[in-house]
Amino acid sequence: MADPKGFMKIARKDGGNRPISERVDDYGEVEQTLNEQDRVLQASRCMDCGIPFCHWACPVGSKIPEWQDAIYKGEWKLASEILHSTNSFPEFTGRICPNPCEKSCVLAIHKEGVTIRENECSVVEKAFDAGYITPRIPSKRTGKKVAVIGGGPAGLSVADLLNQAGHTVTVFEKDNAVGGLLRYGIPDFKLNKKVIDRRVKLFEEEGILFKLNTMVGQTVKGEEILKDFDAVVLTIGAMKPRDIAVEGRELKGVHFAMDFLTQQNKINRGEQISEQERLLAQGKNVLVIGGGDTGSDCVGTSIRQKAKAVTQIEILPKPPVERAGGNPWPYWPTTLKTSTSHQEGCERKWSLNTKRFIGENGQLKQVELVEVEWTKGDKGQWVMTEKPESAYVMDAELVLLSMGFVSPVHEGLVNEFGLELDPRGNIKIGADYATSKANVFAAGDASNGASLVVTAIAKGREAAMSVNSFLKTK
Repeated sequence: MADPKGFMKIARKDGGNRPISERVDDYGEVEQTLNEQDRVLQASRCMDCGIPFCHWACPVGSKIPEWQDAIYKGEWKLASEILHSTNSFPEFTGRICPNPCEKSCVLAIHKEGVTIRENECSVVEKAFDAGYITPRIPSKRTGKKVAVIGGGPAGLSVADLLNQAGHTVTVFEKDNAVGGLLRYGIPDFKLNKKVIDRRVKLFEEEGILFKLNTMVGQTVKGEEILKDFDAVVLTIGAMKPRDIAVEGRELKGVHFAMDFLTQQNKINRGEQISEQERLLAQGKNVLVIGGGDTGSDCVGTSIRQKAKAVTQIEILPKPPVERAGGNPWPYWPTTLKTSTSHQEGCERKWSLNTKRFIGENGQLKQVELVEVEWTKGDKGQWVMTEKPESAYVMDAELVLLSMGFVSPVHEGLVNEFGLELDPRGNIKIGADYATSKANVFAAGDASNGASLVVTAIAKGREAAMSVNSFLKTK
């Protein structure tokens, strides 16, 4: 595969990022790209390691060694075809995936994993520029109709595969543009939305129909959709955010992270937001509660809105910089992650719990925090206790709650169909992705729980194959 000794001769080289002083003044993509010669050299580092743990770690099962070899040989069209054989849109994952493949690369044992994610993005962009990616219009239609509810990564994956199988697919999207969290949850500085538009245009040319501004379960009843389609696939995501029940939660200035991020992305699209509705960090002390990627996105967005200061807190302890003894390669490393947004200027704190929000005339002014420590209980479970006399108050005029998502929204379609739920409140499905309602399937975060974009893509593809089998026998 590639150059058998490439990893010995070539060091890992990342594309790098735009200078902080430049990028914090706009919403352009932060990452830079290497030239073609450097990219070929990086692909040459993929060795014939016998067992491709990168492939094992990738939710979509990307055939990574094969397309690295194609890059090394200059066969960019072949590399693109191999990538697309397991992933409907590698240009998305090539930009925003946390790349579990790289963490499981054999070279990652020595912290020199192959630059798989950047290589992936380069392949797709090269393929688009060279005209290798063109509409694949099905030669025959089956006469079967499928409704996909939700235009996020899972829904688009379902639509792609079922359309290629010859079925007529309609995607119903509640917003005025397709993409779900790809479009409205992920900031433009991580994913330029023209990348989504390019792929959606391709899907339209291939015959996929898109119905925008349509909330199935509200503007259109689910039973009406069932009458008109042979199968319905729910890919509505897990959009119910985890809230916090403390004194002062009702104060103006305490908002969910996704409301904040969605609004800025809409503004970047040219949409108008009234001054009364505008969530703006400019000149404010911003506190982001939650240490994950969404919280990091809030940090970067707040900095671009010219916040006075940004602090991000996490209730859990600070992760180790290196892998702990119980977290060996090739498993996902639970180590400290520093994003490009953190590098732009943010104070990060761990082991802090929120006690109350303090306001004046209905407006948030301060937040009371308390230090906590975690110990093992009698049954091995982690127990949180507050440290005595560790509470303190900090100034904050804007708080963004970024503590993850609980489940899909039940109001509307889920309740209308009377769908059976799992113990976590997700839509319960069988091995064939079928729900408790006849002819209704579910995939992605709606049934799997909030997870990675690449996992949603994988689940969407698996669901599409099950729905295709169902339609063949119907």
